Amino acid sequence: MKEECLICKAPIEYLESDIIMECELCHKRENSKTRCLNEHYVCNDCHTQGLDSIIGLCMREQSKNPVKIIEKLMLMSFCHMHGPEHHVMVGSALLTAYKNAGGDIDLHSTLIEMMNRGKNVPGGVCGFWGACGAGLSSGMFISIISKSTPLANEPFSLSHKMTAKSLEQIGEVGGPRCCKRDSFLSIQSAIDFVKEHFGVEMENPKIVCKFYAQNNQCIRKRCPFFKGEDLDTLI
Repeated sequence: MKEECLICKAPIEYLESDIIMECELCHKRENSKTRCLNEHYVCNDCHTQGLDSIIGLCMREQSKNPVKIIEKLMLMSFCHMHGPEHHVMVGSALLTAYKNAGGDIDLHSTLIEMMNRGKNVPGGVCGFWGACGAGLSSGMFISIISKSTPLANEPFSLSHKMTAKSLEQIGEVGGPRCCKRDSFLSIQSAIDFVKEHFGVEMENPKIVCKFYAQNNQCIRKRCPFFKGEDLDTLI
């Protein structure tokens, strides 16, 4: 089982309030509630180094299946078990599948926009903001394809409804965090939402998690995507 600190593999701890931490990789100092038990800290920028490779993969992808697309992204070297990279990946996989299923968008420019928006959502917001970044990413996706702005009417409404639908599903399952589970839940919610409101039908496969052995906080049978070994003690 993989541990969590990128420096020493120790478990991550979350603090009640911000403290000033220095990134072990780039030495940037900033406020954070997150560090490992050995007090190492890696900033969001360093944690997501290589994230721009998402655009290249998505531009080559022909699938209408956003789950298949995000699973490919999850296997790339920049992606960890948990982290803010998922805040970009969910929307990017949805944009790609939406385009391939007949959605009328310029994929390259919308992927860049998704990258810019998703990178602004820091790690840990699922616990500190009450809004998982994967769920927010599905709302960003709807905002992008509907060209929503703060002054829009229906697009404003649709993007909020999308985020709410994803967060409701995430909340129904509950914690602790799992970026993979929340990403899958958000994508499933978006597939149904897009079919209903935009008339574009992306593929909606059965999801079986391949990542549970890497997650120290896996909730096992309580997760709708868990099909792994049956353990006596479940979280």
